[in-house]
Amino acid sequence: MAKAPRPLAGKVVAITGGARGIGRATASALIAQGARVAIGDIESQLAEQTAAELADGTVGLPLDVTDRESFEAFLTAAEDRLGPLDVLINNAGIMPIGPFVQESDATAKTMVDINLHGVIIGSKLALNRFLPRSKGHLVNIASAAGKAGFPAGATYCATKHAVVGLSESIRAEVRETDIGVSVVMPVVVHTELGDGLPETRGFKAVEPEDVANAIVEAIQFDRFEVYVPKSTKTLFRLKAIVPTRIMEAIALFLKGDQVLANPDHVARAAYEARMAATIAGHEATEVERQKQPV
Repeated sequence: MAKAPRPLAGKVVAITGGARGIGRATASALIAQGARVAIGDIESQLAEQTAAELADGTVGLPLDVTDRESFEAFLTAAEDRLGPLDVLINNAGIMPIGPFVQESDATAKTMVDINLHGVIIGSKLALNRFLPRSKGHLVNIASAAGKAGFPAGATYCATKHAVVGLSESIRAEVRETDIGVSVVMPVVVHTELGDGLPETRGFKAVEPEDVANAIVEAIQFDRFEVYVPKSTKTLFRLKAIVPTRIMEAIALFLKGDQVLANPDHVARAAYEARMAATIAGHEATEVERQKQPV
C-alpha cells in the first residue's frame, strides 16, 4: 500500500535565501500546498517583494545566515507572524568558481560561512524549536557537488560535502523522534547561480521548479536523500562501489569535469558581480564584528 503524503496545509515553513531561484520556487510550491511561508534573505527588500508577489500572508524578512542573532530574529519573527515553526529549509548559498589556487581566502571564508556555518546555525535553531515537541522537518540544500568533486569548485564542493555529512549526523541524532531530515542534491539549476555553466552528457540542468517539487515531496513523504533529477542517484550510488579510476573515466566521458571549469563568463557576469559584492560585504561585516567587545 502506497504511503499517503503528509498534508502541508497550515504548516509554517521558513526558507533561507528565499527571495529568488530555488528558494522562491520552493515557497511558491509550498504555498500551493496550503503552507504558510516566511522568506528570509540578505536582500530584505527583495524578500518583501517576493513575499508580496507570491501570496497574501507570505512574509518577507531580513536574514544574514552567518549571524546567529539575525537567524534567531528571523525565526522568531516568522513564528510571531505565522505560528510555531514546522519546517526550516536551509537554502541560502553561493557558488563563486574558478581554479582553487587562484581563489582568495576571503572568497573561501565567505563560502564556508554561508554554505556551511549558515546551515549549522539554522539547523541548531530549528532543532531547538522541534525537539521540545518531538516533531518538525529540517531540509538542507546541498548539491550533486556534495557527492563528488568538480574541478574549479573545490571549496564549494567541500561545503556541500559537509552539508551532506551534517545532515546524516543530525538524522542519526533525532532518529527516535518524529523530526524529519532531508538533504537535497540537485545538479546545475537554471537560476542565476547556474548562469553560464555548460550542459554536458551526464549533467543536464534542471529547473528550480523541479527542485521545489522534490523538496515538497521530501517533506510529504519524509525522504532523506533527495536527488534532482532522480536519475543521478544511480550514478552516485555507483561511485561508492566502483574504483576511483573507473569513475574518473566515466566522469570524463560524461564531461562532468567541464561543468564548473568552463563557464561562459559573459553569461555569468551579473552573478559574479553580485558575488564579489557579497564577499566584500561579508569581509567588512566580519571586521566590524571583531571590533565589538565580547
